[in-house]
Amino acid sequence: MQWRKLENENTLSAIKKESEDNPVLIFKHSTRCAISSMAIDRLARSWKEEEINPQHFYYLDLIAFRDISRQIEEMFQVPHQSPQILIIKDGRCVYDNSHMGINYQDVKNKVAELASQN
Repeated sequence: MQWRKLENENTLSAIKKESEDNPVLIFKHSTRCAISSMAIDRLARSWKEEEINPQHFYYLDLIAFRDISRQIEEMFQVPHQSPQILIIKDGRCVYDNSHMGINYQDVKNKVAELASQN
């Protein structure tokens, strides 16, 4: 998977702006959690770049950048979970799921739905 690393708070403002034109995904991953590792592995095995544009997908390492996770919670009004996937559109979170609820088909369908609304 070709995702962009989310490593500074300035990127959150850029994500909000980017979401005006395209749905943006944020995957919050705990590198110390077995469930998080399973969720990211399931997502990666199903991922098809021709179905979801990797230009709009961000990866957050929760262990290294916990403050950014707190800022995501505040900015997008979504309680913190780990692992967690969020879809941001027009500056707000329009979809989130966590743990074993993270499902490639659901994410792909939501991204397609949002993209068709542009």
